[in-house]
Amino acid sequence: MKLVVGLAGASGSIYAARFLRALSEVEGETYITASPAALRIFSEEYETKVESAEDVLSFVETKWKTTPKHKFHVRNFFDIGSDIASGSNRWDAMVVVPCSMKTVASMSQGLTENLIERAADVSLKERRRLIVVPRETPYNRIHLKNLLALDEAGAIILPASPGFYQIPKTLDDLGDFIAGRIFNLLGIDQTLFPKWLG
Repeated sequence: MKLVVGLAGASGSIYAARFLRALSEVEGETYITASPAALRIFSEEYETKVESAEDVLSFVETKWKTTPKHKFHVRNFFDIGSDIASGSNRWDAMVVVPCSMKTVASMSQGLTENLIERAADVSLKERRRLIVVPRETPYNRIHLKNLLALDEAGAIILPASPGFYQIPKTLDDLGDFIAGRIFNLLGIDQTLFPKWLG
């Protein structure tokens, strides 16, 4: 599977980190980009210093001692002329995790001022799967209307609202729940949390 992953400037770096950790252990290829706000928030929430998407990947690999099977290609957030800014290039799905309300607003209105927004626009116009993981609370009417517009355009909205039926023991377990839900939507088998058996 070939993916595009965007980290936008919302709280909830754990969701991106745990998704990338799990993704690194799966065969495939991902183009990744991160906004300056995402990097700042990641640094604050993990009490570390990351200045690029490469730094995020390095942090994830070091913190959880992963042995990557996945191939990551970093793309500049400001480069709207990047390869993933064009529908002539193929990928199977895009994930924006976490996703800020600013990015939701831009994507829902077709604004393409940076590479996350442009790649999302390409995903929608080419009818490729776009999974958006918004992290905000509470939602106001504008947020809800923008999320609805994205849903109507074909995106899948996966709120960063982890379940608790798996009896989480750590914050990482909550991050893994969302990562596992993303995997399910991508059609990737996951063992990050147990399936509900009733």
